[in-house]
Amino acid sequence: MKKVAIQGYPGAFHEIAARRFYGDEIEVIPADTFDDVVDFVEGQVKADTGLMAIENSISGGLLRNHYLLNKSSLQIVGEVYLRIKQNLMALPGVTLEDLREVHSHPMAIAQCKEYFKPHRQIKLVETKDTAESARQIRDHDWMHTGGIASRLAADLYGLNILAEGIETNKKNYTRFIVLNHFMDSGEEPDFNKVSVSFAVSHEIGSLYRALQSLAEAGANMSKIQSTPIPGRPWEYLFFVDFQLEDPGTFGEVFQQLSAASRGLKVLGKYKAGMHHED
Repeated sequence: MKKVAIQGYPGAFHEIAARRFYGDEIEVIPADTFDDVVDFVEGQVKADTGLMAIENSISGGLLRNHYLLNKSSLQIVGEVYLRIKQNLMALPGVTLEDLREVHSHPMAIAQCKEYFKPHRQIKLVETKDTAESARQIRDHDWMHTGGIASRLAADLYGLNILAEGIETNKKNYTRFIVLNHFMDSGEEPDFNKVSVSFAVSHEIGSLYRALQSLAEAGANMSKIQSTPIPGRPWEYLFFVDFQLEDPGTFGEVFQQLSAASRGLKVLGKYKAGMHHED
């Protein structure tokens, strides 16, 4: 059974994404932080593979995770797009009127604040994880505390859903990347998506020339993200995703992009991921 490291706890959205990619025959390995996820997979002892959120359709790219990926020895071998549907839950028998507090991860709370405006008696309490908040309610038998988490978390911890889909933006999607150790990444013969990182020189038009090389080679850029380079003020590392109609053209794309950039690193070659509504 494949061991999959995720940031969070059983019932977290990372677990849902992992099951959408690998199916249900997996063992979820919880990790407190994304750094731990990388360490678990790089060590090749605790986990065979890992999932990491890399961007959100509302809040954008997770810069810290881009940096972690770039300095690691891991390779992207797949991706999953998952709609983040937040649900208000509590112990059986508890009603919305009984609640005095609602616990969840800060981002989940931020996504649902509009829902709670008419309920001034409820204090929103930030915790480290959505699913962990649900587990705490069950373990401590909190009758006046609710949680915001996934339907999977409600099922796992025996909670009732008081309100479904309470997030303000109903088009809230997160992109998760699937990570393997470079020795286990293999070669996907039918890949159509590539993720790379690179820097450019401090010259007028240097970034334009790098991106132009992609266009000239027939690559369709789907994302660009910049992060500061530690220790080099006002210099940036660029993360670019692009798609290819023909995997056979990758060599030409790599050659042209390498000539127009500095420190080009291939972070993964994989199939473009599917979008899941829950």
